[in-house]
Amino acid sequence: MTEKTHASLGIPVRESDEGHALPPRGREWKRAKIAVVIVLIVLAAGAVRTVVSNVSESHAATETSQQNAKVYVNVISPKPAEGGGETVLPGTLRGYVESPIYARATGYLLHWYADIGVRVKQGQLLATLDTPEIDQELAQTVAQRDQTASSLVLAKSSFTRWQQLRQRDAVSQQELDERQSTFNQGVANLAAANANVQRLKQLESFKRIVAPFTGVVTQRNVDVGDLIDAGSGASRALFAMAQADPLRVYVQLPQAYAQNIKPGQDVIVTQAELPGQQFHGSIANISGAIDVPTRSLQVEVRLPNPDNKLRPGAYVQVALPGVARAPLVVPGNVLLFRAEGPRVAVVDQNGKVVLRKIVIAQDLGRTLEIESGIEQSDKIIVNPSDSIADGDPVTIAPLKPAKKGMS
Repeated sequence: MTEKTHASLGIPVRESDEGHALPPRGREWKRAKIAVVIVLIVLAAGAVRTVVSNVSESHAATETSQQNAKVYVNVISPKPAEGGGETVLPGTLRGYVESPIYARATGYLLHWYADIGVRVKQGQLLATLDTPEIDQELAQTVAQRDQTASSLVLAKSSFTRWQQLRQRDAVSQQELDERQSTFNQGVANLAAANANVQRLKQLESFKRIVAPFTGVVTQRNVDVGDLIDAGSGASRALFAMAQADPLRVYVQLPQAYAQNIKPGQDVIVTQAELPGQQFHGSIANISGAIDVPTRSLQVEVRLPNPDNKLRPGAYVQVALPGVARAPLVVPGNVLLFRAEGPRVAVVDQNGKVVLRKIVIAQDLGRTLEIESGIEQSDKIIVNPSDSIADGDPVTIAPLKPAKKGMS
């Protein structure tokens, strides 16, 4: 533009050193102010955004910390005692009759007729022995008996003749008494010889080893040709037998439960190797005294075994009937052991922990009968921490919904 034109518009004209026209200074300041304001606005927006983000993160961290600080617990309520439940104790199956079989005579094993696992009847032959010494001794004793019998015949004849002579007063009474003494001694000698022969015959009969009762052979410890020593003091038994039907189970019942049982009560026997199967027996005998070292009572259970599913010597679990001795029952995993005695942790209405002192009436293994200290409406913590204390805030965990297809 020309100077005239600028003058007509009221714009002052400033010449530069080179002679060119420059924009006015007020306009530059206005643009600079606008730029500064924009920069300040951007900085302020960034600062506000940072502050808001920090505040939000702080709130989130606080909420997370509070959430993590909550202690979730599972609770149960006591249940009323229904009967006495069951007292499960370990036991070992024993044959109704069990016996090792030893030889009564010394000799060599000639033959055996029953191996392990064979079921035999009473009186059935198990083995035979060869006893040459006993056979020879028996033959010698029989010969001695015959010799004694012959001497007795002579003594009897002599005594009879001397009796007749005495009647005719041909001999003295002393001579007759001597003949009578000789005869009486011969009678006694013959009786002794007969007894000795019977003893050896009885001993020789022990060459036949027979089953003393009906049962199963559980051990055979000898073979043909083995030297067998007579008597139970021998190093080993020839056989071992057991009567498997019925069976006996001996259980050591703790003194605390000794008043709960009586003869004739039904019991249930289970074996881990036979899952899902129960065997019913009955209490046959109860020891009349508590065993002092173990403070337990021995109980004998009679267990029928007609199909021979159970075997003597097996480890089993015996469920004995119990009698309820307290009104409430709780699981064993609610118990806390403290120096003051057993405790349970109860959640009150304010979500605080209250440790309750309890009196245990009976320990049933998995459950406890509680005599006092809790109510049926109480919420008792399951598996409480050892560090839990009175007044600790807790939150009851919601029950997990059951999965489909599971009961």
